[in-house]
Amino acid sequence: MTIFSRRDFLKLTKGFLTASGLAVIVGPVVAYFYPANLEETPSEPVLVGAESDLPPGESKTVRYGRYPAIIVHTSEGLRAYSAVCTHFACIVKWDAQRNEIACPCHEGFFSPYDGGVISGPPPTPLEMLPIELIDGEIFIGGAA
Repeated sequence: MTIFSRRDFLKLTKGFLTASGLAVIVGPVVAYFYPANLEETPSEPVLVGAESDLPPGESKTVRYGRYPAIIVHTSEGLRAYSAVCTHFACIVKWDAQRNEIACPCHEGFFSPYDGGVISGPPPTPLEMLPIELIDGEIFIGGAA
């Protein structure tokens, strides 16, 4: 029965740590040259759901390419925006009591009617997304 000597153990540990260190350095370099295929915005419209499932005064957040989108049913109809705050890229939420789109990170508030900044630090409005109703189904994005 062979038992590792202290020297053999140290050589093995040194080899493991060297390989780990190289992986930490080489991994990001390889990932930089071969990035994952992350679609910024979908080329086809994205199904949100049935219009009947989104009553007035409610909202829904859905996956829209790499980032989420928020759909709000306002008194003036359906509105869709990128759910990424223009201040520090936090994900915005619907605040039904205030009737505003709110950024929970730094108290930024947006209008549900045009995505414009109501108050807080966001420098620009939310990006408005095309929205379309087809046979009672809500679609966002695409060529609308």
